Amino acid sequence: MSALDPRNLRDAFGRFMTGVTVVTCLDKAGQPVGFTANSFTSVSLDPPLLLVCPGKFLSSFEAFTSCTRFCVSILAEGQEHAANTFAGFKGDRFAKVAHKRDAYGIPLIEGAIATFSCATHQIVPAGDHSILMGQVTDFSQSEMRGLGYRGGQFFSLGLERQERDPAARRNVGGAIVKSDETVLLEHTSQGYRLPECVVPDHSRLRDCLQNDLGDRGIEADLGSVFSVFDDPEKGVHYAYLLARAEKIAPKCRLEAFGFSDLAGLTYASSTTARMMARYVEEARTQNFSLYLGDAERGGTHRLTERV
Repeated sequence: MSALDPRNLRDAFGRFMTGVTVVTCLDKAGQPVGFTANSFTSVSLDPPLLLVCPGKFLSSFEAFTSCTRFCVSILAEGQEHAANTFAGFKGDRFAKVAHKRDAYGIPLIEGAIATFSCATHQIVPAGDHSILMGQVTDFSQSEMRGLGYRGGQFFSLGLERQERDPAARRNVGGAIVKSDETVLLEHTSQGYRLPECVVPDHSRLRDCLQNDLGDRGIEADLGSVFSVFDDPEKGVHYAYLLARAEKIAPKCRLEAFGFSDLAGLTYASSTTARMMARYVEEARTQNFSLYLGDAERGGTHRLTERV
């Protein structure tokens, strides 16, 4: 049997739609640690069991494979910041995300749609991960909508509301981040896309983007708005800004492409492909414009910014 391509296999696994959780415990020194996981499964009602799968690449792997108790928080729609923080932030994650403690002092994420406090039931080594099984001793839940994950990106489990209500829509913000003479892009199973995040409302666009880029390891200077458009079929309003990377941390997983390479890439959407083609053309003269319209038709208005 020929060797499987790890990247293609990861993309194939990523086609399975899951929820997003934050798993927490206390290390041997009694300090809280946590990581983001979509490898969460309910196992049994009698006894009440669930499992998560911490990876060996985690700095907290030893803590989770030796803990006697742990907690799982299922994140709500709009908690992308919490997911990104516990997925990659190297500092004090708990200082950046609101949380409370269970009866044993283990953190639970505030605003989660469900939380579970568990006693460790069994730990089973499994390749480059371990299976951490817990017996639920306490839990909470709410009727809020959950945060979903598929193909390397978040989605809303409440999208069915948009099907019933055509006026309902989400706001998504993104950035064309220039680093020296390259542009930073994210690889997904559908192709490359710009770094983006869900924005609760227009007034928080820059703050949400700044936080999202920071979670990815990018300290960026956000500039002018480059493209604003609606996608009526998806019920999404998009706004993309020009940005310049001031500092990039080693943890950053975005890929850098020279301007001459951008045209040959496969993008996650035709809209992104057209936007990048316009960016490359306008970057040659440093005369940028603002696109206003929808996903198919619109007009451009000249900007004065040079990024």
